[in-house]
Amino acid sequence: MGLIVQKFGGTSVSNAQRIMNVVKIVTDTYKKGNDVVVVVSAQGDTTDDLIAKANEINPNAHKRELDQLLSAGEQISVSLLAMGIEKLGFPVISLLGWQAGFNTNSIYTKARIKNIKTDRLQNEIEKHNIVVVAGFQGINKYEDITTLGRGGSDTSAVAIAAALNADKCQIYTDVEGVYTADPRKVKNAIKLKEITYDEMLEMATLGAQVLNNRSVEMAKKYGVELEVLSSLNPKPGTIVKEVIKLEKMLIRGVTKDTNVALISILNLQDTPGIAFKIFSKLSNKNINVDIILQSFGRDGTKDIVFTVEKENGPVAVELLEDLLDDCKVICNTDVAKVSVVGAGMESHPGTASKMFEALYETNINIQMISTSEINISVIIDSKDADRAVYAVHEKFIPNE
Repeated sequence: MGLIVQKFGGTSVSNAQRIMNVVKIVTDTYKKGNDVVVVVSAQGDTTDDLIAKANEINPNAHKRELDQLLSAGEQISVSLLAMGIEKLGFPVISLLGWQAGFNTNSIYTKARIKNIKTDRLQNEIEKHNIVVVAGFQGINKYEDITTLGRGGSDTSAVAIAAALNADKCQIYTDVEGVYTADPRKVKNAIKLKEITYDEMLEMATLGAQVLNNRSVEMAKKYGVELEVLSSLNPKPGTIVKEVIKLEKMLIRGVTKDTNVALISILNLQDTPGIAFKIFSKLSNKNINVDIILQSFGRDGTKDIVFTVEKENGPVAVELLEDLLDDCKVICNTDVAKVSVVGAGMESHPGTASKMFEALYETNINIQMISTSEINISVIIDSKDADRAVYAVHEKFIPNE
């Protein structure tokens, strides 16, 4: 039939009952004549628990040692899942990331995949084994285990699908697909049948947790068709692909991201090249910068405000205080980013004013604004984030 890559998240394998549920999904796919490669995350909150254990011993441990520890979560998952498949009499083998051929760079805890040597995977598939692969991990040139960062198992699955030219890559989660908003917070959120790579990439980058943004970026690059569906409810999910059928929907979703820190540099000397010095300093420390706002110069100074991931806020402040002498650097972590995403926005004027109207009617103040062809994002107080998502969603997708 074909080659199917299936990825299961931590909630899908959180206990014995759910593991056996995954076993049924995988073996049913195999019984239809498909070759199957399964990518698995660590069970439930295992990764968070391991991080907590590390912090008990040494909060400042070298990230190489942290990767050694965190990779254990997926090793447990693949072993247990393989045992469950074996119990039902199907041929199976489990592989860690390095055994599956994942070669990465050496940025510990946030490694990037350089290539996948597929020899072992192909050999096991040719033996008609179900191959269960530990997601989220690989090995670097020093033969050290590395991990790919949050959501790395999604990226592992898409990378395998691309490397093996799989017919489909299915991402199984605890939700039934991609929704116009978090269905746990917005009751009238609508499940989308289809969404483009670009729209999904924007939503993932802007806080939608259903797919990792790097996995979507890779799927778009290599033309891997994704399907997001539930491991708990056997229903059709959401297809992510290049071109979709046109619908009368202006936006595809409203997202919230609370993993945000707002960095303000005040009274900065307005000299040529200062912005380059600031952002190259951050880049050298692998700190990604998102929204940037610069004020007009006044009295020889200006202000620059930008956002980074929350965990990078204190590091950014420390770097900039060392770099800049006569200015003030402030970090605010009590903020959130709320965004609307949709390819239809490009040809519909008035989208921004409609979003701002929803926030005005809910008495929510906007601190920063960022726009692109298919998204509008605002920075607001974190305490207002859920209200903002609900209000904006109601404005664009009213409860019918």
